[in-house]
Amino acid sequence: MSRRDDLSPDDRRIWARVAGSATPHRRRKALLASTVDEPAPAPKAPSPGRAAARPVQIAPPAPPKAAPARARGTPEELEPRRQRRLSRERDPIDARIDLHGYGRFQAQDALTAFLVSAQARGHGAVLVITGQGRRGGTGVIKSSVHEWLTAPALRGVVSGFAPAARKHGGDGALYVTIRRA
Repeated sequence: MSRRDDLSPDDRRIWARVAGSATPHRRRKALLASTVDEPAPAPKAPSPGRAAARPVQIAPPAPPKAAPARARGTPEELEPRRQRRLSRERDPIDARIDLHGYGRFQAQDALTAFLVSAQARGHGAVLVITGQGRRGGTGVIKSSVHEWLTAPALRGVVSGFAPAARKHGGDGALYVTIRRA
């Protein structure tokens, strides 16, 4: 029996998230430069008793691949004017989600599903209530939501975000603007 058979569905989901968040180790530029700049060894002269062998040509290393261009940029802070219009409710807040009571992974799944469905419905701006955390400290969800909103999975959905006004939740909430589908 393999180790994967021992995992519960929740453990598999968590492991898939962890494995998906890992980035491959990058080689240092100095290491790459030293391998490219080394001269090729000089070919040995054929011995008089043997037939001359063909010189072996070594192909130069392939140039490093350029990073693929992103179709859409990462979400940015909202313009102050847009943030003010949302806080004064001159621009409508089309939907809200309250992430109180969720665990970290449950909250991420719920937020992703909510934002994708908000984009499909044509919403322009939504309110995400994260809460401030226990005893005045920074909560797990509040500290993670910035990372979630800038992740590649939501780059095509979220255009920007900013802290909400006090009447909408203050430090425990965010305005999130949605890209058009």
